[in-house]
Amino acid sequence: MRTSSNPAFRNLPASGGYANFDSAGFGQPGYAGQQTTQSADDRPITVDDVVIKTGITLGVLVVAAVFSAMSGIPALTFVGLIGGLILGLVNAFKREPSKVLVLAYAGFEGLFLGGLSAMVASFFPDTAGYGIVAQAVMGTIGVFAGMLVVYKTGAIRVTPKLTRWVTGALIGVGVLMLANLVGNLFGADMGLRSGGTLAIIFSLVCIGIAAFVFLLDFKAADDLIQAGAPAKYGWQIAFGLTMTLVWLYIEILRLLTYLQGE
Repeated sequence: MRTSSNPAFRNLPASGGYANFDSAGFGQPGYAGQQTTQSADDRPITVDDVVIKTGITLGVLVVAAVFSAMSGIPALTFVGLIGGLILGLVNAFKREPSKVLVLAYAGFEGLFLGGLSAMVASFFPDTAGYGIVAQAVMGTIGVFAGMLVVYKTGAIRVTPKLTRWVTGALIGVGVLMLANLVGNLFGADMGLRSGGTLAIIFSLVCIGIAAFVFLLDFKAADDLIQAGAPAKYGWQIAFGLTMTLVWLYIEILRLLTYLQGE
């Protein structure tokens, strides 16, 4: 059932059979009697769990981002970056999902994104920078919504071949990012983040890959629901989707700043 290339979903369980992410309704009938003998975390996960937990996680991220952007404290950006990296790794490799750690991750990422957005906005005169940030937010929402429609309509089906392609693409861009970082440390810029034509192409490629990662994430959520996994794994789904959204937002923001500088 582990069809997603997102590392956040590496420890999702595979068992049983229950609801369906493509179901017409959120709630699943005929299960109220069983829920009385189970804890909220142990009952089978439903689409409601995915939607609510993801919404809460993104809500925490947005609140933290607004606070960071309005505070004007640069240190919060650095704290958010380090905290997000550490908790991202912890949540990705943790065998059992933790609500507290997932929400803490969202909070740190919010601090980072809010500070980053304010920093980008300050680079441009008047309100142009805030316009770029707003466009990045709308672009991120648009890509997410668009890929959800694509998945639910079956316009692009998540097959093993597609999964292998997206996984390979992720590994490829990851290696390039690492090589570019190491090169910069030694004075050999590959041009992937320099703002030139190559940087624009690279950001477009990253945005495209992130969009396809959403398809794999939706499939992983669907499989998890069908498997009847415990409801607590809804936090793992929320974490995985948040990771992809954060990456997508940063890449769109980069692209817009590159284009503004052309």
